Amino acid sequence: MKFKLNGKPVTLDIAGDERLIDILRERLDLVGTKEGCGKGECGACTVLLDSLPVCSCLVIAAQVEGHEVVTIEGLAADNRYAKILQAFEKTGAVQCGFCSPGMIISTAALLRKNKKPSRDEIKRALAGNLCRCTGYSKIIEAVTLASKNMATGK
Repeated sequence: MKFKLNGKPVTLDIAGDERLIDILRERLDLVGTKEGCGKGECGACTVLLDSLPVCSCLVIAAQVEGHEVVTIEGLAADNRYAKILQAFEKTGAVQCGFCSPGMIISTAALLRKNKKPSRDEIKRALAGNLCRCTGYSKIIEAVTLASKNMATGK
């Protein structure tokens, strides 16, 4: 299997039933992507697949052949998205941190296509990501701040 991961080409031999999350965590040592439920319900394992947020626990690894995958590690290395990470830290949106990678990936996907999302648009974009610590208000605040900072260059 050949695909692009965080901007770099990857070639792997895979078993037919391996999931993307297992490839990322166990074979490529990219442990920022978390597995919470293994059923696509919590969003902790969200990655970008060709710029779209997907639950990597539901993706059979062979499905990414010829595609591009971006994990939280790849996003963190991309200076264009530093404002998202800074906003999550500044607003206190990161508490236990387990849901944060998925939330941040979903935020990046939202802000790529909608530079100035409304509160309702933010809620819809994050609907697939569960958080037990924050009550979501700090996360929504972080997305709003990231949007403003990305627009103004602050």
